[in-house]
Amino acid sequence: MPFLLRVELPDVPGSLGRVATAIGMAGGDIEAIEIVEKRDDGTALDDVLLETAEGTMPDSIVSACNSLDGVKVVWISRYPAGGNLTLDLEAVEELTVAPTDALTKLIELLPRTFRADWAARVHRAKGVVQGTSAAPEEFEFVDLHGPSRLEPETEDDVTLYAAARLDGNQIVVIGRRGGPEFVDSEIARLGHLSGLAVTIAGA
Repeated sequence: MPFLLRVELPDVPGSLGRVATAIGMAGGDIEAIEIVEKRDDGTALDDVLLETAEGTMPDSIVSACNSLDGVKVVWISRYPAGGNLTLDLEAVEELTVAPTDALTKLIELLPRTFRADWAARVHRAKGVVQGTSAAPEEFEFVDLHGPSRLEPETEDDVTLYAAARLDGNQIVVIGRRGGPEFVDSEIARLGHLSGLAVTIAGA
């Protein structure tokens, strides 16, 4: 069964190797690794896509990683079967295939690119004009000066939101139910990809 693991570790040579060894000893097989963020405090956040051997519990992989000095599992979740980590450059390549459809394609790509549950394009007057299958049918437009996290709409809302401006009347929103929190580098990437999609669509 595939799982996606987000791990915090020291940003020094050998750290990722120690984590990979621990995952392997606990019954996990690493499929792909992506660096999410490198921090000023000397730590890094990595996303690890892995398959588990039959009978392996994800708790055992978490425990194996957490037992390493300076390593902390931030989050682990099942990952859609057949899912793969899509790097930003790969997303841009897909956007350029049909420039006139770049904004539509952007919404389709964002959940995979950011491991989010859904993505939507929201218009100031029309509301949600495009959304992936799990996106809400209604979402309130928010004036944005730059890419940012959005506050949950209600106290009981467990979805975390990030959004970026497309133009004066449209924004893109992505949502993760239950986490993990969108880190600063992801917010910046969302703004960058959204801006590129607008540029490609207008080219």
